[in-house]
Amino acid sequence: MADLTSTAERTERTDALLSRGDRIGMFGSLLCAIHCALLPLVLAIVPTLGLGAFSLIDIDQGFTVFATLLGVTTLSFGFRRHRAFHAWAFLVPGLALVWLASFSPLHDHSVWHVLMMVAGGASMATAHFVNLRLTHLFARPHGLRAPR
Repeated sequence: MADLTSTAERTERTDALLSRGDRIGMFGSLLCAIHCALLPLVLAIVPTLGLGAFSLIDIDQGFTVFATLLGVTTLSFGFRRHRAFHAWAFLVPGLALVWLASFSPLHDHSVWHVLMMVAGGASMATAHFVNLRLTHLFARPHGLRAPR
């Protein structure tokens, strides 16, 4: 009986950690999309305020690496729970867009760069949302599972 209790407690802790990771991933991806959408406006305003060169322009490269690690980790753990590829269908294209926009000649902060980063960030946020919903759905006892 003690083994079942400790297993249930570990499962609850894993579920809570996975849920937190997906929520952080959703929030971070949405912040990235907002950052990328507003960056051209900020770059246009900064010189008029006399602030000189804006040194945090390449923050998107750091976010891309972080988002990749967080997304692959949380979706991998989620997949172990729900065995559905739905979330990966959003994460993979989203990561492809942000990697292409961040680590290719498109990393010139042009309109294409912004559009790719915004679309990639929104796609990754959707992936985390889908993974969170699937994980919650499959964490319920079988008799209480919501109809699809």
